[in-house]
Amino acid sequence: MFSNLKLTSFALFISIFLLSACSSTEQSESQASNETQQQESDPRDPLESINRSLWTFNWEYLDKYVFKPVATSYVEYVPSPIRSGVYNLALNLNEPFTVVNNLLQFKFQRAAKATGRFVLNSTVGLLGWFDIAQHAGLVREEEEFGEVLGYYGVGDGPYLMLPALGPSSVRDEAGDFVDGYYWPLAIIDFWPNVARRLVIALEVRGNLGDQEALLNESLDPYEFVKNAYFQNIEYRVYDGNPPVVIDQEEEDEIDDLLEEF
Repeated sequence: MFSNLKLTSFALFISIFLLSACSSTEQSESQASNETQQQESDPRDPLESINRSLWTFNWEYLDKYVFKPVATSYVEYVPSPIRSGVYNLALNLNEPFTVVNNLLQFKFQRAAKATGRFVLNSTVGLLGWFDIAQHAGLVREEEEFGEVLGYYGVGDGPYLMLPALGPSSVRDEAGDFVDGYYWPLAIIDFWPNVARRLVIALEVRGNLGDQEALLNESLDPYEFVKNAYFQNIEYRVYDGNPPVVIDQEEEDEIDDLLEEF
């Protein structure tokens, strides 16, 4: 899922799969935790045994030996103005699908904001090299088709850990597929599109120091990433105001205690 973040927030959550390995002590704790969790099957994660293997591949090999060193070098050696410019260019191409996806959810104000961002940055901002709209008070709020599906009640579907691409779900992947058919992404050739996504991934991975520390301190990094992913997706679907879930059993116990007094 090279979606763009899941970027706008899945800074933690697009690329948290790119984090490096933790200590051997943490690994032993993770293994013990894994055994317990495998006994208590997560209905969101019916492919857990496969997903965990792919997580190990992504986390202990790809990130350690490829993604992290490349991203670190990219951040260290590429001048900040150039990095910022190409990153803005890449993200500016997402504004059109943000417009359409907002319209599909009747979010007309947000659709107008995304339209204004695209027009302003594509003209005055030199095709998006400069994020002029940000300085004009039009903050980027990316909206993906996966969020449209969630808005209309479509469930996440099984959790997926994709090789090299990280955490996703069936709904998310379907959404990314549709987003790729919006203009102008649909007319971009394969290799330029790969370059666009690589720029986004490198920029996000290069700025994940705090999240990496959180991951390294967790008892089970796989579960940490999975829970963070679902929390982030729910947050995005509800535009930052997810519904409060009440445990009915706990509510009944509290009511019983109150009745006793």
